[in-house]
This record gives sequence, structure tokens and C-alpha cells, in this order.
Amino acid sequence: MKTSTKDQIEGKLHEAKGKIKEKAGQVTKNPNLEAEGQDEELAGTVQKKVGQIKKVFEK
Repeated sequence: MKTSTKDQIEGKLHEAKGKIKEKAGQVTKNPNLEAEGQDEELAGTVQKKVGQIKKVFEK
């Protein structure tokens, strides 16, 4: 598997985990968990974009 594809998949997974943590933090009124979810979601978005950029330069 190419690293660009791997980065995109891992980025999507981190985004999903982040959204779940964020919602769990909102439901339980836990601001730390909510913030952690937002951070993980952002990291996933960045990783996914890095994978997209790598894909452009692999060609």
C-alpha cells in the first residue's frame, strides 16, 4: 500500500474517532474529552491532506 493511501485512511480513522470523542464529551458534559476529540479530528484532517498531497507528487 502506498504511503499516500495509508495516510488518507489513517486520517479518516482519526477524524471518525475524534468526532465520536467530541460527541461523547458533549453528552457527558466533559469539556476535556470534547477538546481531545476536536484535536484528534483536526489531526486526522491534516493527515488526510498530507496523503492527498503525497499522491499528487507520486505521479
